[in-house]
Amino acid sequence: MSSLHRRIGADIERRILSGEWQPGARVPTEAELQAEYGCARMTVSKALTDLSARGLIVRRRRAGSVVARPPVHSAVLDIPDIAAEIAARGMAYGYERLERSERAATDEERWLGERVVAVACLHRADGAPFALERRLIGLEATPEAGAESFETVSPGGWLLKRAPWTEAEHRIAAVAADRETALRLDLAAGEACLKLERRTWADGRGVTWAWQTFPGQAYDLVARFSPARPEAR
Repeated sequence: MSSLHRRIGADIERRILSGEWQPGARVPTEAELQAEYGCARMTVSKALTDLSARGLIVRRRRAGSVVARPPVHSAVLDIPDIAAEIAARGMAYGYERLERSERAATDEERWLGERVVAVACLHRADGAPFALERRLIGLEATPEAGAESFETVSPGGWLLKRAPWTEAEHRIAAVAADRETALRLDLAAGEACLKLERRTWADGRGVTWAWQTFPGQAYDLVARFSPARPEAR
């Protein structure tokens, strides 16, 4: 089995790297590959699992496997605009608001003020789920958010234009997709994801608290820096 699953993987990799199969293209199903190579399903599954682990394909529930797209890179210390980053990769950006409400802040959220707008939304790249976002916006710092439906504009993009930030805090974690996240991002439950939690302030007032969850193969965060110079003596 070992040599055959490597051969299957090598054949698929060659088609991807040569450009024969473009990003987003459908990969033959396990049944189709079984018939093509005359082998057991376990052999095909192992080959596809290895390709997925290397970031060459994405395996989706119900939809089967597709050729992976190059990951979108974001600077760790920046406040990224997801729409702009997707467009910069030559992909079509899509947005869907899932929920919106206005309510009193909990004790944990009180740094945002007394009332917040809560928004949940889904970002897409070329039609495929790219990031699930949940966000709180403090109405004390940005009262105009109370009149915005966020039906057609993402809260992150809206805030970048209207609420300049002066301080930010990022927390990055590798997480397993829970049931809702897996459903929204078209993943298998428990699949690896990257979760970015961000808080921003403007002149000491809380602006927003956001959680963005990305499929592990779709996004990475990059930092470039130099050692601090020693003080002159």
